[in-house]
Amino acid sequence: MNEGLLFLIQTLFTLYIMAVTMRIWLQLARADYFNPLSQFVVKITDPILRPLHRLIPSPGRLDLAALLLALVLSMIAIYIRASMMGVTADIMVLIVAGVQFFIGTVLQLMFWIIFIRAILSWFSSGSNPLELVMHQLTEPVLRPVRRIIPPIGGLDLSVIVVLLVIQFLRIWIGF
Repeated sequence: MNEGLLFLIQTLFTLYIMAVTMRIWLQLARADYFNPLSQFVVKITDPILRPLHRLIPSPGRLDLAALLLALVLSMIAIYIRASMMGVTADIMVLIVAGVQFFIGTVLQLMFWIIFIRAILSWFSSGSNPLELVMHQLTEPVLRPVRRIIPPIGGLDLSVIVVLLVIQFLRIWIGF
């Protein structure tokens, strides 16, 4: 029972942290605000972020309130996990583990968005709104790799290279 509850809590925290991270990413990429995915992310994050935006202003495109929320939620997730396992952790351990959890979640989200975009490119004609926002999110990550490794015979290896780098980073940080 305890392990199942822990799994459920961790999954819910991870999914919401991914939604908040997606909101940050959508703003940084200047993705289409009226896209259905963008609207979904805004609607599920607005109840918590709207009051935070009044307290924490954002300079430029980086949403500091959303970043702070994602980091705090990551630390809370680590605290809950430790508490349910009967482990006490001091504040510095929670901060470091929370940042590690957040970075791991960001890398996991990047992996899945890039992977889904690659799969969609095999089957879709490019007119799907989901594919459009995936392109807007991933192109800034894939473009620099394409400059180094251009498509070979019509095969774009940049996706494979970026996915390998993301997996390496996830292993390196221990996530």
